[in-house]
Amino acid sequence: MVKAFHSVLGLVTAALLLAACTSPIGSASATPTAATTTYASVVDEASPSIVFIQTPTGLGSGVVFDRSGDIVTNDHVIAGSQQMRVTTWAGKQFAATLVGSYAASDLAVIKASTTSLTPARWADSSKLQVGQVVLAMGNPLGYQSSVTEGIVSAVGRTVTAPGGVVLTNLVQTSAAINPGNSGGGLVDLHGHVVGVPTLGAINPAMGSTAAGIGFALPSNTVTDYASQLIKNGQVLNTHLAYLGVLVGDVSPSGVIVLAITPGSPAEAAGIQTGDIIRAVNGHPVGNSENFAAILANLSPGSAATLIVNRDGQTQTIKVTLGTQPAQ
Repeated sequence: MVKAFHSVLGLVTAALLLAACTSPIGSASATPTAATTTYASVVDEASPSIVFIQTPTGLGSGVVFDRSGDIVTNDHVIAGSQQMRVTTWAGKQFAATLVGSYAASDLAVIKASTTSLTPARWADSSKLQVGQVVLAMGNPLGYQSSVTEGIVSAVGRTVTAPGGVVLTNLVQTSAAINPGNSGGGLVDLHGHVVGVPTLGAINPAMGSTAAGIGFALPSNTVTDYASQLIKNGQVLNTHLAYLGVLVGDVSPSGVIVLAITPGSPAEAAGIQTGDIIRAVNGHPVGNSENFAAILANLSPGSAATLIVNRDGQTQTIKVTLGTQPAQ
């Protein structure tokens, strides 16, 4: 089960227990290691591009996208707000307004009232490797300018967020990500942004965040959609597969077609309302969430084979998937 990190309301107040520790003069702990020196240089490189975002209802993080003041964040961070305030790592504050958002990928762009911000350097997320060290930079729980360290745990994850939104090709990381980190930067050791932290895993047995399991939108998706939002105010090309059906769950497994979009691939393939879809390309369909996840991993223009039950008879239907329409 995965939970989106929704904006943390209000100002965060916390009581911290500080444990005093002493080190003998001349001990090894007094000298920075090569690793901490490297991390410090990465933070120096990337921090001017990470901002703190405050809206009328909450807070989060953002990454400076260009020299025009455009900033990328998560859609759930801005939560429908049209105006917000951003604070740079150095403490400078600016008003900002919404440029556009794409809720289906939990992405938004806002524009600050300044052209003095430092744009991030974006890495090619297709080149990420499992085991690669990354830093999560943002404002968890309102603690501004925080950094955590971890590795790339996996790539290409498909995760269903609250509300049934299916996010694909996510980067999984062990870097600690908490509410308020959303929209910030997942940064490699060159100081380049490889992703935008968006989701944290929830342990269903405990009902709490699972330590060391977080997910980030890959930088390639972020830069693509952000560029479209800045240019058009909306995402026009989703690059996502599209069938064109509204479905509901059936027992014990499968989904029933409740409605078909006119002119959609589903209509062209002869799918009918009342059909029960049991499998796609050999993958059993458990429920509507599982069905959406299967489709999300397919490409526009690709062929899909559906096993369908119609009036008690099993049929095989082949369909050529289209591209998910713009928002």
